[in-house]
Amino acid sequence: MAKSQAPASNRFVRQEAAAERWDVSVDTIRRLIAAGKITGYRLNGRIIRVDQDEVDACFRPIPQSARLPVNFM
Repeated sequence: MAKSQAPASNRFVRQEAAAERWDVSVDTIRRLIAAGKITGYRLNGRIIRVDQDEVDACFRPIPQSARLPVNFM
């Protein structure tokens, strides 16, 4: 029985593509790798790819606090 895998072209992306998706810098993606929040995968000592699902998981909604009435002030 074959294992179910996501297509390689969709799952692992360049750091630049991950940064562009979330409108952040490549340095932010590198900091996430250095902090251990996402995994960087190295190929041949130079090429680095990240799992798009891991990057997506780092960005989560900010919880909303109770909304103030419109005529608050």
